[in-house]
Amino acid sequence: MSYQIAIDGPAGAGKSTIAKGLAKKLNFIYVDTGAMYRAIALYMIRKGIHAKDSAAVEGACQEVEVEITYQSGEQQVMLNGENVTGLIRTEEVGNMTSAISVYPMVRKKLLDLQRTLAAKADVIMDGRDIGTCVLPQADLKIYLTASVEARAERRYKELLEKGQEPVLAEIAKDIEERDYRDMHREISPLKQAEDAVFFDSSNMGIDEVMEAILKIKADKQLCR
Repeated sequence: MSYQIAIDGPAGAGKSTIAKGLAKKLNFIYVDTGAMYRAIALYMIRKGIHAKDSAAVEGACQEVEVEITYQSGEQQVMLNGENVTGLIRTEEVGNMTSAISVYPMVRKKLLDLQRTLAAKADVIMDGRDIGTCVLPQADLKIYLTASVEARAERRYKELLEKGQEPVLAEIAKDIEERDYRDMHREISPLKQAEDAVFFDSSNMGIDEVMEAILKIKADKQLCR
């Protein structure tokens, strides 16, 4: 029986970084569900599809195949056979991802793949609705968040390091808009599962959050 850890939370809260770190410490498989949605969003952008054109989005979903592979223990995202891991972290892709993830056909496209991965091995899976929808029976659920200001500052620094010239106020505005879309969509909105442990990482370091989660996991297993 596989062990499942679900980490949910808004964009920029550090879910992926923390999930990757925990996966290495625990020798679990890391499944970045957001990367899967980003791959579909990239396809939509390449096809020139508008996020509000539901018919076009549904049609394009029939043309998309997303796969997860692993190279040297690192997750690779394949879009119709192309490795797009390095192409899906732009602001444009992020905003498109948030816009199209409201559609049931997009979520259904990836749900079976996510559950199949979780059934085969011990996994840490992060996203928006893992604990509430994808893996409702997960052994450990974490809801990880941070203030808009903290998340915007982190993203601002990331973009500066990449040689870009970001505007902090614009990043914060994008984050607020994405939060609203994610939390108010009709299908699987972002929310904390009733049995999830809440973490605000605004003033916590990555190692500090990981150690706290590892302690919670150990305590839960001792109580069994």
